[in-house]
Amino acid sequence: MASPDRASGVGGSPEETELSITLTLRMLMHGKEIGSIIGKKGETVKRIREQSSARITISEGSCPERITTITGSTDAVFRAVSMIAFKLEEDLGAGSDGVSAGRAPVTLRLVIPASQCGSLIGKAGTKIREIRESTGAQVQVAGDLLPNSTERAVTVSGVPDTIIQCVRQICAVILESPPKGATIPYHPGLSLGTILLSANQVRG
Repeated sequence: MASPDRASGVGGSPEETELSITLTLRMLMHGKEIGSIIGKKGETVKRIREQSSARITISEGSCPERITTITGSTDAVFRAVSMIAFKLEEDLGAGSDGVSAGRAPVTLRLVIPASQCGSLIGKAGTKIREIRESTGAQVQVAGDLLPNSTERAVTVSGVPDTIIQCVRQICAVILESPPKGATIPYHPGLSLGTILLSANQVRG
């Protein structure tokens, strides 16, 4: 017989039940951020993949924005997000003279199906307010859909520790309320001219 704890989910560790879940998180990133995550000759992204055991893919093309997709167990995804947040803080937080002006906030833009954004905001904004208050991160859900898609951008800003807490809570919400209907994923626009140009600028 299953123990009552397990059956009701009360008292049992939620982490244990979540390990078998595969989570996919999509993030919208700009050129500088992508460069920071890929690293010289792809070394950084390779290290993040190995250490987090998450699958990380970065959309092709060299439009200003690209989509980074992280897939794996919830633990692997959170480890990858954590490494990405700290890497962005390290690379983008330093001023032009190389001195970091305090801890500059890091911003991650998650791409989430619009049908899940209602659960994330909650009735009269209660859920999103609760996430802001409990993590100390700034969270904004875009009012408009991303072009040619049924997804919205959810922007999370703060120091890496608060961002990671915030992403965990957002993921908990989206795992509880799967998207309704078909999702049309957002693909940043591609332009062949810029691909050729950026190929010449890759020298690290």
